Amino acid sequence: MVRSIAQRIEAIDWERIGTDLDARGCAMAQGLLLPTECEHLTGLYSDERSFRSRIVMERHGFGRGEYQYFSYPLPAVVEELRSGLYPRLAPIANLWNIAMGIDVRYPSQHAIFLDRCHAAGQLRPTPLMLRYGPDDYNCLHQDLYGEHVFPLQVAILLSEPGEDFIGGEFVLTEQRPRMQSRVEVVPLRRGDAVVFAVHHRPVQGTRGVYRVNMRHGVSRVRVGQRHTLGVIFHDAV
Repeated sequence: MVRSIAQRIEAIDWERIGTDLDARGCAMAQGLLLPTECEHLTGLYSDERSFRSRIVMERHGFGRGEYQYFSYPLPAVVEELRSGLYPRLAPIANLWNIAMGIDVRYPSQHAIFLDRCHAAGQLRPTPLMLRYGPDDYNCLHQDLYGEHVFPLQVAILLSEPGEDFIGGEFVLTEQRPRMQSRVEVVPLRRGDAVVFAVHHRPVQGTRGVYRVNMRHGVSRVRVGQRHTLGVIFHDAV
């Protein structure tokens, strides 16, 4: 029996996700989307009606390649992922803010958090799809978009490494105070998701908890075409 997206989210080992996020600032959930769902989402890229804007990265110094932000109403799969993943991530986000001495707390339901964003003028949906071809890449960055930022986001690879493309690894960097930056490469397959820190995360040091700054990007695609779904939980100004 094929499980629904909600059932797949429920089946994730969320204790491990929390442990991995605390240790490295990222965590993988394998096989979150089925191949047919990946193909369906990839096929939406050419449908301009599904999106509110298109960004060519080279024009803005973001890298090479392009991405499009979905418009409301979101495609059913994207909405189900966004509303289903958020309640599992909100407790982790709250624990992080407590550890870092940040007063903001996140409600248990995504709709309530979106009300907070919208009241502050953050009205534009942020889930997006990215497309890379040969020699395309994404520079290290953070997806902030406004005053209200949910500190975790999810990227899901929609293409199969070694078949659809070569290269194009998902990478994160961690800038540690008075130390050299650390790099993490996440070995995603089609349908796999990575949960990761948007901006910063808490790290336990010898003198207490401190914040490390996180950035993420994609290395150069050498051959083929790579599609990714980005699930960001705060909306944009």
